[in-house]
Amino acid sequence: MGRFSIGRSPGRYTKVPRRTARPGEVWVDRQTFRDLEIFEAQEGRPGLFRLLDRARTRGGAHALFRRFLAPHSDAARIRAVQDSVRYILAHRSAFVGLPGQYLVSAFEHYFHGNLPSPASRDRFGLAVDAMQLFLESFRQLQQIATGARTTVRLLRGLRQVATHPGAEDAPGELGAHLRELREILDRPALAPLPSEREERWGVLRALAVDRVLRGEEKQSVARLVVLLFEIDALVSLADATAEYGFVFPEVLDGELVVEGDGVYHPLVGAPVPNPLRLDSHHRLLFLTGPNMAGKTTYLRACATAIYLAHLGMGVPARAFRFSPCEALFTAITLSDNVRTGISFFEAEALRARAIAEAVANGKRVVAVMDEPFKGTNVKDALDASCAFLTRLVARPGSVFLVSSHLIEAGETLEATGHVDCRRFEAAETDGRLEFDYVLRLGISSQRLGMRVLREKGVFALLDAKGHSPAVPRTSSGTG
Repeated sequence: MGRFSIGRSPGRYTKVPRRTARPGEVWVDRQTFRDLEIFEAQEGRPGLFRLLDRARTRGGAHALFRRFLAPHSDAARIRAVQDSVRYILAHRSAFVGLPGQYLVSAFEHYFHGNLPSPASRDRFGLAVDAMQLFLESFRQLQQIATGARTTVRLLRGLRQVATHPGAEDAPGELGAHLRELREILDRPALAPLPSEREERWGVLRALAVDRVLRGEEKQSVARLVVLLFEIDALVSLADATAEYGFVFPEVLDGELVVEGDGVYHPLVGAPVPNPLRLDSHHRLLFLTGPNMAGKTTYLRACATAIYLAHLGMGVPARAFRFSPCEALFTAITLSDNVRTGISFFEAEALRARAIAEAVANGKRVVAVMDEPFKGTNVKDALDASCAFLTRLVARPGSVFLVSSHLIEAGETLEATGHVDCRRFEAAETDGRLEFDYVLRLGISSQRLGMRVLREKGVFALLDAKGHSPAVPRTSSGTG
């Protein structure tokens, strides 16, 4: 995994690393993360990750970030996360004692700090080590003792979580993590530590425990903290699902299906929920409607719900069911690139090629495109859209959501028998346009561009009679 940068607060990531999807992961690239505002929204505002990050530790935020980078494409793995999140929500009080960042920071300062490690095993040798440390660096001796006590408190918190009533019946990923926690905590050298009263330790006992924690069982202790972070990430998914009232989707096997009732965008205030249906028969949802009617927001809402569903958490909808895909592509905020010399239409063509390549390679693809090929003239855009989209829907196994102002393409696409045409409309009330953002059946025939320009006063400014203020001339003479 590549490098990424983290802001001052835990969980605020500002750069998506380059990555290659591994087996069992959905391919999601930087363009899709950007379009869906997963890690950073427009105008530098926090993205969806920041909204949903409820991790108690920075390590938990890292683990959650890795999950957001690599959604699952395997139905069994998605169900394993769902079962874990449901269990946490049903037993939320059992995870209140999960160690937080304050304790973890103190542990990491001790465990990964440059402190000497007394190696003596017998009491006399430890006494010699203690005396040597006392003479050479009393401060380091204190840091070792304090760090050992802190680590024991961390182990105690983990044991409480791993052995809470019903923990042995925990399902999915969580069940595996809790079982591994118990196995490590039951190791002979670690098992008695959580029950000790560390505040009563003398120096020799603190050094003896330190030898266990940073010597004999160093790898085991490090693994415990990794498990803590993974559980913290799962608890974060559960807390976000509960806080925002998301619904758990039904995970299906078999052919690619995406169906939702009341889908909405979690970053939109007072959203209007709408349905979504894509399957082997309706492989393409062709969306039309005037500007400002809600097409782009609807596309983002659907793609965001699909993305979150593959994470194994709840989604913003009243109901949702899907079978996992292998690649999620969006083409919503494409732009030209002056540095590389790529024009806007070339960027669109490259995006279309990426989608076509994934489909041609037999991957289960979900692709979301907002007004494809608008970087060329209307005739070219119409021909390109019809040629590209009819070829896409001829390939079974993938589904597509496409918005367009090219209503003329609707008849051609409907003839394929695999296209569902939907539209948004505007209504006029007291001479003003109003949008209800409700998805309707059919193709929109509304053309409101001229109307909007007129209402914004553009034509009135240019048609106004009279002379513009004279522009003062600047003398170029040398006098």
